[in-house]
Amino acid sequence: MEIFSFSPFGYEGLLVTVEVDLRRGIPAVDLVGLADNAVKESRERMRSAIRNSGFDFPLERILISLSPADIRKEGSGFDLAIALAVLGEKNKEVVPRLREKGRVLVMGELELSGNVRGVRGVHAAVSTALEKGFSFCIIPKENQQEVSEIGQDASGNTEIKIFPVSSLEEAFEVISTLPEEFFCTKEEKRKASFPEKIEFDEVFADSDLSVVKKQNVLLRGMELAAAGGHNLLAYGPPGCGKTLALQRFSSIIPLLNREEGRSVTRIYSLAGLIPAGGKALKTAPFRQPHQSSSLEGMIGGGPQCRPGEISLAHNGVLFLDEASEFKPSVLQSLRIPLETGSIFLSRAGRHTTFPARFQLLLATNPCPCGNLGSSEHICTCPPQNVQRFWRKFSAPFLDRIDLRIPVYENFRLEMESFICDDSFLEKERFSSAEIQKKVEKARRIQFQRQNCLNSHLLPEQMEKICSLTDRIKTLLMEEGEKNNFSKRGIESCVKIARTIADLDESAEIRENHMEEAIIFRKNCGFEF
Repeated sequence: MEIFSFSPFGYEGLLVTVEVDLRRGIPAVDLVGLADNAVKESRERMRSAIRNSGFDFPLERILISLSPADIRKEGSGFDLAIALAVLGEKNKEVVPRLREKGRVLVMGELELSGNVRGVRGVHAAVSTALEKGFSFCIIPKENQQEVSEIGQDASGNTEIKIFPVSSLEEAFEVISTLPEEFFCTKEEKRKASFPEKIEFDEVFADSDLSVVKKQNVLLRGMELAAAGGHNLLAYGPPGCGKTLALQRFSSIIPLLNREEGRSVTRIYSLAGLIPAGGKALKTAPFRQPHQSSSLEGMIGGGPQCRPGEISLAHNGVLFLDEASEFKPSVLQSLRIPLETGSIFLSRAGRHTTFPARFQLLLATNPCPCGNLGSSEHICTCPPQNVQRFWRKFSAPFLDRIDLRIPVYENFRLEMESFICDDSFLEKERFSSAEIQKKVEKARRIQFQRQNCLNSHLLPEQMEKICSLTDRIKTLLMEEGEKNNFSKRGIESCVKIARTIADLDESAEIRENHMEEAIIFRKNCGFEF
């Protein structure tokens, strides 16, 4: 029987084979395979745990090999696997040779008493074992809820048998009493499934958008962003309500479906952000890093290539409040992930690719003093200071922001005339529950038509899904030339118009849909 453990590096991680050989010589434990101090110390934890669990510790010289040998192994998650490998080699009559072709994944840290403690990266380990065709695995009981969504597929069929244990004795009993069918391997690959149901989390008073008053244009932009997955920038004077509204954006985006939840839970498991007894994640992430965040903190890195904020926001939202206060290098690092939905990291001769399909929300003042464009206050900033302020956002970065919303009274009145949904002109405030219904309807249309959100449409899909009449094409080209839209900006307008049409339950993009898309795309009042 082959015993495997898992080394969490980057997103993919690595399955590590744990081998044991008992040989003649002075009793000792030798550990090879480029292990760090925490892994080397497992020799002493394993020795005490075996004896305190009632087993006889081998009196021979023990050689423990962790392979592949040229990759560094870190952490205490190898303890249980090493202990079971030693016991399996010592008790061959209990774990017979005929099971040599069987494979089992084992994760867990041992206490001296023989109890098993939870470790980081269990979700990633079990997911990797499933992809590699393993039939069963042994994990700490503390991590049981974390992998609850992996054990069965959407139809209720068992994908991989998971045995949560709380002690070394219990783990040894599992591998010594299991029937033979658990040791066969299955080469299966799971296919992505798209949600049959679009569900939302319960909205509480402190997250409801009903507290946002007289900001119907901003709420309309948030509805478009939630329905189509578009990136959004809100700018306006201090205290106008942009942060208050955007912090409640998570109340109008759906819960994660099964495949999305697995990917997000894997990332949080690798980052060690799932507490003991924590369940698999179903709520879409909403990350709001501080303005002092470093480049490594944003994109990820470190010796073990831990995920950064953009990966922790995968399948969710990354909200940068006071975006102008972030370092320009940090903002520029978002450009490629926004385009590709992933981030490639290289560290010490190893590399990994983290998923980073996030939705970006930005809130900022329009100038250093915050009053530029306001009809009620006077801006005291010299033009060169305003230019320097907006230079932090490069043109390529801003070009990836679909919706640009000025949060001013005078601009609000100008933009309201273009909104297709009359309800945004009639009511003073909206609840999150009202917007959820519209978002659900639009997302269902998109998944049934193209299996993705409108913001993720590829150029080759747009001609078929976002067909335009000659009149609308002419309007778009004229406005694009007038507002100096790039090719990406033109495509962005088409995607926004497609989302507006879906909210309007229209099969075709109409002229008023494109007009509203253009007004949300352009800078609305002054050049940056």
